[in-house]
Amino acid sequence: MQTAVVNAKIYVEEGRFASALLIENGVIQRVGETAGILAEADRNAQVIDAGGRLVLPGMNDSHQHLFNLGRRLSTLNLSGARSIDEIVERGRKFIAEHPEACSGLRAAGWNQDYFTDEKRLLNRFDLDRISTEIPLVFRRICGHIGAANTAALNKAGITGQTPQPEGGRFGLLPDGTPDGIFNEHALDMLDDVIPPETEEQRLNQVLQALDYAVSVGLTSVQSNDAGQGDGGQIFRIMRRLCDEGRLPLRYRHQVSFSSPDAFREYLANEYDPEINDDRLAVGPLKLFKDGSLGARTALLRNDYCDDPGNHGVEALSDAEMDALCDLAQRHGVQVVTHVIGDGAVQKTLDTYEKVLAGRPNDLRHGLVHCQITDRAQLERIGRLGILTLAQPVFIHYDSHIVESRVGHDLAQTSYAFKTLAKLGSPVSFGTDSPVEDCNPFPCIAAAVNRQDPDGLPEGGYVPSERMSVAQAVDCYTAGSAYAEFCETRKGRLKPGFWADLIVVDRDIFEIDSHLIGQTKVLLTMTDGEVVYQRPNGVEKKG
Repeated sequence: MQTAVVNAKIYVEEGRFASALLIENGVIQRVGETAGILAEADRNAQVIDAGGRLVLPGMNDSHQHLFNLGRRLSTLNLSGARSIDEIVERGRKFIAEHPEACSGLRAAGWNQDYFTDEKRLLNRFDLDRISTEIPLVFRRICGHIGAANTAALNKAGITGQTPQPEGGRFGLLPDGTPDGIFNEHALDMLDDVIPPETEEQRLNQVLQALDYAVSVGLTSVQSNDAGQGDGGQIFRIMRRLCDEGRLPLRYRHQVSFSSPDAFREYLANEYDPEINDDRLAVGPLKLFKDGSLGARTALLRNDYCDDPGNHGVEALSDAEMDALCDLAQRHGVQVVTHVIGDGAVQKTLDTYEKVLAGRPNDLRHGLVHCQITDRAQLERIGRLGILTLAQPVFIHYDSHIVESRVGHDLAQTSYAFKTLAKLGSPVSFGTDSPVEDCNPFPCIAAAVNRQDPDGLPEGGYVPSERMSVAQAVDCYTAGSAYAEFCETRKGRLKPGFWADLIVVDRDIFEIDSHLIGQTKVLLTMTDGEVVYQRPNGVEKKG
């Protein structure tokens, strides 16, 4: 079947637009002007009249957590809480309204820097105000630090005598008892205190996330959900959705491991790149080298300026990192590593340079986040051709704290995504959802303006790093396609490319750039099929 999209402003590439395109069997056949496309289309072709609106390639989030988004949409959400008291009230209300939570409750989304009472981390005493009987584990918005109540500590058997884990720690009070604050791998100690969701519950959660994702214009996601310890559940769910025709976008697994032995077993018994198809693919090994800037667990080379004696957490040792990356390199597996602090960047580049051993970066190893950097590190990333999987939307919050965390000089060379692209690093964009909303347009606006939604800081954070709208869109489309070896099939609206596209309600190339973040998606198409349509948005005939 043919579909013609006409009367549009179709973004082809920087400086080039068309007014129509013709699709057949999910692939773009021709891009041109409306009259010519209508003349070429079959008489029974479906015609989508964009009404002069902007048509963009479908957005491709190069790093997020779709299953966690589904969980966030279906359970207690702590995002936007402005005080500890508000969190306590939300928790009590949720438990009262959801009797099934009596066996335990996970929640996430809080940020102590937004609290108006005490700007501190939640602890067990705060959560004990919600319940002393139901185990509670509430993670910070970054996911790298969290609080547990006394019931959760008791169920996990954690006391002042419990040994600290590798790659994380839990806090202790002056009397030696746990304070209920856990970071990085210490959070793993709480995994079993709350009954896990069933596979069917997780499937229903991810369906909610998928519906939301296509409504904001995502046609591809590279999602870190599967990995060590999940028993293959995520793989099974995604394969089932794909086989049943319920996957409205293209999904690529980023698979996490922290144990070389577990990764070796996965390579021997589970990894099969041949199962990849146009909708569902197994992608890179995803590693975590450090934590987050907001939680002060990002690994720095020097102490935090506002927390002397602390330079963050190394979530994965150099020896483990070397072993995992060596295994991946020898088996032809791409690696992408979570690095936020300059210490994590440095150590990860050391490992990558070892495994590359002077060879080109043909497997496209990358750095996820890549936030705190100095000039020498930026140049090294470019020289090695290491990919950057960035989240400019983090600037909304981080621009207000980065200088206090790392100092003025280092802040001026951080979040340097434009510079990285100039120096030779292939840059892609995403949101790390649900850390941030997976809506791509606030992220594009952040890359263009380098400001939060209120227009701060005035003039933009390091304004020399501001991108053009075309550069930002390309990072979200063609750049993300390159990160998954799909640059010849998606990321552009050109003949031979998959028909993944969106129609939006405003021309982001022409409007005031501060309005880009408010863009609404009117129609989303994946593989030539309309998977989302906003009511009264776009006229469709045939």
